[in-house]
Parts: sequence; C-alpha cells; structure tokens
Amino acid sequence: MPVTIKESWKQQLSQEFRQPYFSALIHFVKKEYAENTCYPQGSDIFAAFEHCPFDSTKVVLIGQDPYHGPDQANGLCFSVKDGIAHPPSLINIFKELENDVGKSYPKSGDLEHWARQGVLLLNATLTVRARNAGSHQKKGWEAFTDAVIRKLSDEKGGLVFLLWGGYAKKKAALIDEEKHYILTSGHPSPLSANRGYWFGNGHFSQTNEILKKIGKRPIEW
Repeated sequence: MPVTIKESWKQQLSQEFRQPYFSALIHFVKKEYAENTCYPQGSDIFAAFEHCPFDSTKVVLIGQDPYHGPDQANGLCFSVKDGIAHPPSLINIFKELENDVGKSYPKSGDLEHWARQGVLLLNATLTVRARNAGSHQKKGWEAFTDAVIRKLSDEKGGLVFLLWGGYAKKKAALIDEEKHYILTSGHPSPLSANRGYWFGNGHFSQTNEILKKIGKRPIEW
C-alpha cells in the first residue's frame, strides 16, 4: 500500500514516514486489507490529505474512526460516499448546518467540497475492519494523526479547530491556543445531540466569522 499523499504533506510529514511505528502500521494495514474487508478502500485511506493540501488548510475537523458499514467510508471524517444513506451523526451535522447558516439539507453526504475549500476532515484512525468499530485503534494511526495536528499547530497560524465530543476535545492539548482558534461542543451523535450538547453550537457560522476576521475566504458549507 503506497502512501499517496499531496507533496505539501509529504514535505511536512517526511520524518513520520521514516519512524519505526509507521512502518509497523503500514505492515499491519496491508495484512488487514489482504485478509479482511476493511474501509475505506485503499485508494481513499489518505483522502483527507489528498483533497486538502497542507498549504490550503484553514479549518481542522477531527473525527475518531471511519464508518465500518459497506460503502460508507470515503476517507473524510463524518463523510459518506455519494448516494449512501446518511448516518445519524451526519444527519445531525446537516440539521445544525441548516439551523445555523440556513443551508438546505443536502442530498449527498459527501463532504469533499468542504475539503477542497481547506477543511481537513481528519479521523484519528484512518482505517477499520468491516463491522468492527475501533478494530484498527492503537496500531499507530493515533501517533500519526497526533503528529499531523502538532505539525499544523506549529507550522501554521489562524487555524480553526472544531473539536466535537470528548475524544476530539482531548486533542486540544496538541494545539497552541495562542496561535489558533478552538471551538468545542458535544458530539453530533444522537446520544449527545439529544441531550442538548450539539444543536445550537453555531460552529459553522462562528468558523466563517473567524475566517473573515483574519482575512480568509469563508467556507461554503
């Protein structure tokens, strides 16, 4: 499984690719994909980086695991392939988007258009075995994606980090709050959203207000 990733990311993460943990991780992932059904498809594992180059990144949204159902995961956190039914968390994201900025509920759950505008849709773990949530956690992906977050924090300024839910909020420890903007809320999953921790967070409009304030183009959500 070759690491197909934008040149700007290759330059920033070259040291990580040479680490022993990364070699062990790639060996594990290759074996898993050879012996089991895994998601996303191999060509989409690094899709978050392919669609959002390092130099273009201005918003970072952190998820945890890829979807583990058939044909759902496309390498972008919370996103599903075009034509696939929207999972509950994505439904709540789109409902909040509708309430916050007035965007009509979309037919497609593919968030690639966000990524192409500079939103890095980063799962902490980039692969998963089919129907086995968390099966590829603690194999090295977290070390890699933590390094991505640190690199963004260290090398860039004025990024907006969207941390939804307890797991994502822990990533705040990797981010320099003096240089960046951190927006936190509950997770969009029904368990959290139905308890009042998600709806009304206004993160989409807040993100665009921040971007405009610092002279960057807002996101067309």
